Amino acid sequence: MNAADVFTTLDILLQPDPSRTVIRPFDFGYPDAFAGDRPTRVQQVASRLMALDEDMRTRMLGLLHEAMRKRHRNVDDAFLRRYAEMKDRLDVGEVSDVRDRLLLGAYFSQEYAFESAALFNPSIVRAPDERGDVGSVRFVLSLRGIGEGHISSVTFRTGTWDGDRGLVIDPASDQGVPPQIESDDEGGWVKLHSPDSRDISETVIFPTLPSQRQGVEDMRLVNFTDHDGVESVLGTYTAFDGRDTRCELLRGIDERTYEMRPLLGAMAGYKGMALFPRRIDGQFVMLGRQDNEQIWLLRSDDLYTWETGAPIMAPRYPWEFVQIGNCGSPLEIDEGWLVFTHGVGMVRGYCVGACLLDKADPSKVLARTPSPLLFPSAEQRGGYVPNVTYSCGALLHGRSILLPYAVGDEHTAFAVGKVDDLLSVMAPQ
Repeated sequence: MNAADVFTTLDILLQPDPSRTVIRPFDFGYPDAFAGDRPTRVQQVASRLMALDEDMRTRMLGLLHEAMRKRHRNVDDAFLRRYAEMKDRLDVGEVSDVRDRLLLGAYFSQEYAFESAALFNPSIVRAPDERGDVGSVRFVLSLRGIGEGHISSVTFRTGTWDGDRGLVIDPASDQGVPPQIESDDEGGWVKLHSPDSRDISETVIFPTLPSQRQGVEDMRLVNFTDHDGVESVLGTYTAFDGRDTRCELLRGIDERTYEMRPLLGAMAGYKGMALFPRRIDGQFVMLGRQDNEQIWLLRSDDLYTWETGAPIMAPRYPWEFVQIGNCGSPLEIDEGWLVFTHGVGMVRGYCVGACLLDKADPSKVLARTPSPLLFPSAEQRGGYVPNVTYSCGALLHGRSILLPYAVGDEHTAFAVGKVDDLLSVMAPQ
């Protein structure tokens, strides 16, 4: 069997959808050179609104409701929360009329199409409350959505897979629900509450910390089981502020509450870090690409602090001469740790391969694919970023593999294969 024959691509695609929007904060100000001693732009807008007569404000509220209530559930709550966040900056005194609070909140909010340009770089885990049919598995899929300004957010889908070609992606809700944000300025953590979400496809995680100003990118989810048997869904992702990147970690507290924390230490300021699904020899273990070229193995006693690591796998084959990195958290099989990899070759083409790490000592590479498993085909070569085939994780069901992958940094496709077929095309190291 050839490497290119291990996986079969399914006839299912997830495409970006500009109709899916969320209400998020909108803020603005004068350039520093023009701020001077005058009122802020926020204060100017609030003053102009409150100077209107009551009839005009009533008509404006009617127009607002006509446009927004058709597209967003509980939109008044979102505007009132935004008013509460902004009221100390408005300088308009006490606003007692709830209608005026709604209007003020609306002026400092925006409707954002979070997956209008692209929906890609998928990761996948078993659903925490898995209740699939006999022989099937329920899963949660995370996706990177790109909207206006090339800003990345995280959105979700759910579905069921039977271990073969029977894959069902549940329809996404037409609602996008903004999280309520609880933050700690000193510790740098953020807790996101989405009590209005009726299912996880309504939850949108968009940038909230300064480190995330330009995006929350490439979530790598994992079903993590700690040494005390407690299971949780964790996800590493790249925070990008427009200049610098760092790795942060998302922890699912429950289906509507998430915590985001930065990772600390010398190894944390890099892309592509992915956590092993359990401790090894009492330590947390992570894969990364700290030098932008090789796959590194990191170990730590503390989930949030990563100080040391070493490269374990360097580019060897032409399709990965530029760089090699992981495609998500390792999958534990009888033979060891199965890791999907990405390689970059000619014309910055991204392909997907795999390697096998020793189960007891994952710094040892037992085998790897000399040829890519998935690559930009003639039908899948175009896109927002051409010549890119990429994934942030795969799902095991018995000895079967479901591999969601991105095409051209634009949309998401799915492929299925068998563990034994994959191992058969690897070369021992």
